[in-house]
Amino acid sequence: MQLTLPCQHYSSNHCRSCQWLEYPYSNQLERKTQHLKQQLTHLDCSQTTWLVPYQSALSAFRNKAKMAVSGVVERPILSHPQSYVDLTDCPLYPTHFVNIFHILKDFIARAGLVPYNITKQKGELKYILLTESQLDGGLMLRFVLRSETKLPLIQREFTGLLNKLPQLKVVSLNIQPQHAAILEGDKEIFLTDQQTLKESFNQIPLFIRPQGFFQTNPTVAAGLYATAQNWIANLPIKTLWDLFCGVGGFGLHCADALQQANPTKKIELIGIEISASAIAAATLSARQLGLENVRFQSLDATHFALEQHQTPELVIVNPPRRGIGSKLAQFLNQLAPDFILYSSCNAETMGKDLGDLTHYQLEKIQLFDMFPHSHHYEVLCLLKKK
Repeated sequence: MQLTLPCQHYSSNHCRSCQWLEYPYSNQLERKTQHLKQQLTHLDCSQTTWLVPYQSALSAFRNKAKMAVSGVVERPILSHPQSYVDLTDCPLYPTHFVNIFHILKDFIARAGLVPYNITKQKGELKYILLTESQLDGGLMLRFVLRSETKLPLIQREFTGLLNKLPQLKVVSLNIQPQHAAILEGDKEIFLTDQQTLKESFNQIPLFIRPQGFFQTNPTVAAGLYATAQNWIANLPIKTLWDLFCGVGGFGLHCADALQQANPTKKIELIGIEISASAIAAATLSARQLGLENVRFQSLDATHFALEQHQTPELVIVNPPRRGIGSKLAQFLNQLAPDFILYSSCNAETMGKDLGDLTHYQLEKIQLFDMFPHSHHYEVLCLLKKK
């Protein structure tokens, strides 16, 4: 069996997370492109510019590891959920993660963090979530625990952990008490003063926060944001909305590009996201960029849009997998901004949304291979008012 990426875990059938590992990479991209085109067959794409897929590295491209913890406290096993084979040498992670995981296993033993047993509903430690910043190699580490019982032991051993891993910037305990397949709970206990991890894409400062979404393939994510900048920088735009803005990646990139291209213009950005912590991070980024006419608000994106009476020249939408839905699509038809920039992680719901945006022509589209060796991908579209 010839694999695109050599992986002993796939060959031994211990992990099949990379479902497409047996396909050559060119074939993976072709399959994704065909799937994307199938979602748009109901649209008139005769005037659409299709850009070649934005490719990813085939290994060591992930900046985040989500490890389920099993085994015994003296010899914990870090793996994917539903797998009981140690996957700390997974080739999707940077090679130096192996040593980090080795140190974390030692910490687990020293702090007595007994791995949680789903069947017996006993134990404490459920997951380890590790994220690395490409800016400076800083790490955010989160322990998902059933309770706060082990907090004193963790605090006792914490200084030793910091000595071994000085790149740790943010460390927290997430408390998830339920006996259910839920990744994390609501309560976050910080062991460090710093509570967000600094990141930077294309000289735009961003902040990764616990319990918040952030792309796991930073190189392709940076390419996605840079492409958005390039597409809109020279368009006649001075007011924009960023709906479902998260920590502000798209809105900040676009506002900065427009401001750089038109220094005398007053570029105005409104970013909307339901998560208050994401809005706080986005506001901090805007402040560091020196963007003055920027307002980020913690609101439901659809409700915000439906209550507005002013029309921006550009609306950015980066919705969750469910898409923007027909209600918001119909509103955007009526609002009639000159341009819509649509970023999607689900081409099927995107296809339905674009069908509902009947007042718009699909100008440009590009596939971004954020998840090699799987059927998942992301898409960026530029729509222009007819």
